[in-house]
Amino acid sequence: MNVSERPLTAMIGLPDGPPDCAAYGRAGGWQAVRRALRDMTPEAVIETVTASKLRGRGGAGFGTGQKWSFVPRDPPATRRKYLVANADEMEPGTFKDRLLLEGNPLQLVEGMIIAGYAIQAGHGVIFLRGEYHLALARLNHAIAEARQVGWLGENILGSGFGFEIHVHASGGRYICGEETALLTALEGRRAQPRSKPPFPQVGGLWGAPSVVNNVETLCNLPHIVANGAEWFLSLGLGPDSGTKIYGVSGRVRRPGAWELPMGTPLREIVEHHAGGMRDGYRLRAFLPGGASTAFLDAGQVDVAMEYGAVEKAGSRLGTGLAILLDDRTCPVGMLHNLEHFFAQESCGWCTPCRDGLPWVERLLDAIESGTGEPEDLDRLHDHARLLGPMGRTFCAHAPGAMAPLASGLKLFREEFDAHIRQRACPLRETA
Repeated sequence: MNVSERPLTAMIGLPDGPPDCAAYGRAGGWQAVRRALRDMTPEAVIETVTASKLRGRGGAGFGTGQKWSFVPRDPPATRRKYLVANADEMEPGTFKDRLLLEGNPLQLVEGMIIAGYAIQAGHGVIFLRGEYHLALARLNHAIAEARQVGWLGENILGSGFGFEIHVHASGGRYICGEETALLTALEGRRAQPRSKPPFPQVGGLWGAPSVVNNVETLCNLPHIVANGAEWFLSLGLGPDSGTKIYGVSGRVRRPGAWELPMGTPLREIVEHHAGGMRDGYRLRAFLPGGASTAFLDAGQVDVAMEYGAVEKAGSRLGTGLAILLDDRTCPVGMLHNLEHFFAQESCGWCTPCRDGLPWVERLLDAIESGTGEPEDLDRLHDHARLLGPMGRTFCAHAPGAMAPLASGLKLFREEFDAHIRQRACPLRETA
């Protein structure tokens, strides 16, 4: 891929670190803000982003332009509106936003200015994972410099539009990845999801219309506005447009993240970019888009990493960063680790999630430690059946937790039975 085909990471990895405002401008930055504020109406920006078919890169995959269209337009400039960048990257196995935040924070700043102009929001907030200390320092430096040279503040480029950005370092809760829980946390309250409606676009932060977008989603905006919707559509290999930050973790030779066309097969990502499995290890199964997606087996490694293809295969694209399970790692132990995380991170708002997930964790702990009973598998199946479907809990946390469990119970039934029969983990001596 040449630079025009990997716009998100073209300025990442420079010898001198992230570009400053001048270097960013010399490399093509700020062109999109100039075009948007000088030549386009907010409605035209929304139309361009909608035509590009940009979908949210945080996991849900909702159309970005469609999401913006729900923000009230009338009367203009008579009410406060907010734009929030969700940088609370706590999905296990996911580190794409960290790459963008540390490598080129000005790209996010420009994307937020464009999004703020489109929805006519005067204030932006970056809700950052608290452990991202380097990203925090680089974001604050980039924002201060952008403000100093006039890219943030009142009357940007003489357009009459003003925009400010504030960085909020999270206290550290996975539930803040849910947009309404994130907004509640920003208001200084316990991070718990809100009932909908009203949706955030109508009544969000402090009751004002608000849009929450993922970091990677926002970083695409300067390139779409500068190059056009048709260009962005041409980057994808299939029905989904643009590029994507894909990644791999697990026992591969080169774990990491790479910007590739939407629809790149997972096999290509694993074998070409991640260098294949390490010597002595064989791919057994994988979670295609983070911990809250369903397992697919090794025979499905040729799946195109795009929304529809992964869903057809039986999972979700999610964040697009795959977690690989090898043949020497215990799948029951892996599931126990995942469900421990989900149980720990439940906000406690609704009973099925608050009480059900710790129960799942205890059952898996018993099976992994050699004290499980055959009927424990029936209880796990019941939890997956009752907690898995959307709408039975207050938010998507419990259904996300059940995705790896339900698929794991199907794919790894022999391993579950062996644990119970042998009263120990069969792989413990070889892992």
